[in-house]
Amino acid sequence: MIATPVAEQRVVLRDTVPGGRYWSMVLKRGFTLRMIDRDGGANVSMLLFNPANPLERYNMADTLKGQHTSRLTRGNMLYSDMGRVMLSIVGDTVGWHDTIGGVTDAEMIRRQYGEASYQEHHNAFFRDGRELFLIELGKWGLGKRDLVPNVNFFSKVYADTDGRMTYVPDHSQAGDAVDLRAEMDTLVVFNTAPHPMAPGDHYAPGTVDLLVYRSEPVRDDDYCIHYRPENARAYANTLIANCQEYST
Repeated sequence: MIATPVAEQRVVLRDTVPGGRYWSMVLKRGFTLRMIDRDGGANVSMLLFNPANPLERYNMADTLKGQHTSRLTRGNMLYSDMGRVMLSIVGDTVGWHDTIGGVTDAEMIRRQYGEASYQEHHNAFFRDGRELFLIELGKWGLGKRDLVPNVNFFSKVYADTDGRMTYVPDHSQAGDAVDLRAEMDTLVVFNTAPHPMAPGDHYAPGTVDLLVYRSEPVRDDDYCIHYRPENARAYANTLIANCQEYST
């Protein structure tokens, strides 16, 4: 499946994040972030915060129980811990995004891939997701206390009836994309380190291309709002928070 083309006049930013790097931006309400897996096999570990009050952030538990799911795809919304919608998944060619796999730390990377220090390998040195999160969070005055359960876009993990978790290799293909529409101003922080359950001993995290574009107006029959009854209630909470915004 190919992502729906975006008219060039709606695009306000293009960017590229190599594997094993970090990125952050306040995605304003009314704009959408498209992430594209350039070569296949990418992983994007993401956290979300309210830039006006960073104590409000993406809540994995509320997002999952509110929508009766353990994974995310088109139609799902990412809830904050105040019952509001931060981002909506309005486009998705992947079909399954991991919410339970977590993020790598330095010991995981060392145990699986070996040592590769900056002094010896320069910009090709091995980085872990936790370190990358902390570097990028620090730019916004955030830190260790703000490392909450994250989303892993482009990755698939499922649990069987006995609770055993399984990672699915080669889940995302080259050109796969996911579109995240901001329903409130949202600080998006992510890294492109390997998924903590990815197999193999070769450190080669994938590159992700980005577009930020102006969203289409939200219609009364919006797919995400009506995907679950809980989504409509959370979206209504978000509209209350946004009701005093200045507009022309």
